[in-house]
Amino acid sequence: MDLNSDVGESFGAWPMGDDRAMFGHVTSANIACGFHAGDPSGIAATCRAALDAGIVIGAHVGYRDLAGFGRRFVDCSEQELADDIVYQIGALQALARRAGGDVRYVKPHGALYNAIATHEAHARAVVDAVRAVDADLPLLLLPGSVALDIAEARGVRGVREAFADRAYTPDGLLVSRREEGAVLHDADLVVRRMVRLAEEGVVEAIDGSDSRIPADSICLHGDTPGSVAMARAVRTGLEKAGVEIASFV
Repeated sequence: MDLNSDVGESFGAWPMGDDRAMFGHVTSANIACGFHAGDPSGIAATCRAALDAGIVIGAHVGYRDLAGFGRRFVDCSEQELADDIVYQIGALQALARRAGGDVRYVKPHGALYNAIATHEAHARAVVDAVRAVDADLPLLLLPGSVALDIAEARGVRGVREAFADRAYTPDGLLVSRREEGAVLHDADLVVRRMVRLAEEGVVEAIDGSDSRIPADSICLHGDTPGSVAMARAVRTGLEKAGVEIASFV
């Protein structure tokens, strides 16, 4: 099982998360590309820290929504979104290569990630942009999403992802952050859920039913209180259960 985390999201004098501490517990780093968060120097420093820790670098691309942290849908054209995605991947590629590494995968962020579960035009834009940059770059996506179907149809590897600290609906979608109980804070509960996910491929949905979530990667958010302790607990719990922790690339 791969463990990934969203990092590189600090902006100037405004810190976001403890990336270096997270790198002690994850295998893949979703590094912000400047459109939803991050600035060039901070992104570059995150690339260097990830490589020093032996962590795989991925491009965390999003809508052009810095003020909203990429959590607001942007009603742009398919072409504009594709151009934005290519731009973001290219920027991170340059900074990663200067540090001696490379971008190995792509993960959409926030509202874009959720939108392309059902929004076909934006899903096409993301897949086509990734394929145009490098068709060998895997895409981290929500199981059952339209984007996953489009990626597989167009020869782009889709990697199914689960979220450690998020609640799920019975049909396998993430509960909206606007709803109560959408974000989980009990580390023991999260560990039990993720061990069951790794062993059985299911998580308990918000209504108490079982939701099937086939996943090869688990996201450990780095921007929530206690995120490093949560990441440590999840990794320790998975390893104790006999789950091998390794990147999907």
